[in-house]
Amino acid sequence: MATTTRQQLSNEVRQCIDECLSCHRICLETVAYCLQQGGKHAEAAHITTMLACAEICRTSAQFMLLGTELHKHTCTACAEVCDRCAESCEQLGNDQQMKACAEACRRCAESCRRAAKA
Repeated sequence: MATTTRQQLSNEVRQCIDECLSCHRICLETVAYCLQQGGKHAEAAHITTMLACAEICRTSAQFMLLGTELHKHTCTACAEVCDRCAESCEQLGNDQQMKACAEACRRCAESCRRAAKA
């Protein structure tokens, strides 16, 4: 298993780390927001999807920071989970917090797809 330092990471991987950490943060913030909103925002499936997204984003960032080639697997999974989270957030209407979460998830998914090929 080859390891590299942060300076040796490709620009695509560095960007993906940043996107993953940003998505992790906004998903957790949005979970708290949704629980306060109640109703459809607080449904178990939606909350679970956001928590899963936050966790896979954190894990993918860690794998990339470690410099392991295994990040390609976590990034592939992360892209899929982020897409599902974005869809879940988009189903809740025109809410600014939900839009911000969906946009972060879409950016992260796209970045993860690129990093999985890096």
